[in-house]
Amino acid sequence: MTTLREHSVRVNGESVRVWEKGAGRTVGVLAGLLGAPRWTPFLESLAQRHHVVVPSLPGHAGGGDFRKLDDIADWVSATLDLLDAADLEGADLVGFGPGAMLAAECAAFSHPVAGKLVLCAPFGLFDASEPVTDFWARRPNQRAATFSAQPAEFARDVLAPPAGADELEHQIAQTRALEAAARLLWPNCDRGLAKRLHRVRNDTLLVWGERDAIVPASYAKKFAAGITGNARVHVIPGAGHVLDHDAPTELAAAIEEFVGE
Repeated sequence: MTTLREHSVRVNGESVRVWEKGAGRTVGVLAGLLGAPRWTPFLESLAQRHHVVVPSLPGHAGGGDFRKLDDIADWVSATLDLLDAADLEGADLVGFGPGAMLAAECAAFSHPVAGKLVLCAPFGLFDASEPVTDFWARRPNQRAATFSAQPAEFARDVLAPPAGADELEHQIAQTRALEAAARLLWPNCDRGLAKRLHRVRNDTLLVWGERDAIVPASYAKKFAAGITGNARVHVIPGAGHVLDHDAPTELAAAIEEFVGE
């Protein structure tokens, strides 16, 4: 078993943390709303058969400053630079929430940038009859139940600081990640992806939690209908928005089956 390796790459003058573990086919992972403050059971499971690379997005733990990124072109450009610096250009990509939206945007702007795509509850589309939840308006004590179908475990495993970490710094990092998400997504998470989604020609697996309280599971069909490449949908019963926490083993197995084809 390989050991976890942490190193930094330079992206537009910023020092950005990259985690790597495992061997085999390379899979890049772009984290969700709260970033990647720790190596998780999901990442460990995925690294059993793949070379997993986790670069930090701007504003996330280990990522550079997001305040210079204004419009969607800035965010896509920064993500393309990050994939290049982390040696992920052309690799399969797994994205969560905003990370999944950016993976789709990158593929829409330049589909050879990625191999297969696994988009886990991506943002980017908007249906007024079934809007995305304004999670920024939720109080901190509502956050666990909004993000996860297992709120007590999520509060313990994700919202609480990792062992040995400073609690205040951990809270600041989470707030900063949500601020970065607001800069990218606010107010309704619609930055025009619907007009570009047809340019995504990559084979795509759309994964949703049946009990997602942020992006309704019905959005899976909306994404699948817009993507030109072969798109399929996998809904995980009982899981909420944070699939990597709520169903790490089932999610890793679905990715393994899809990527290995």
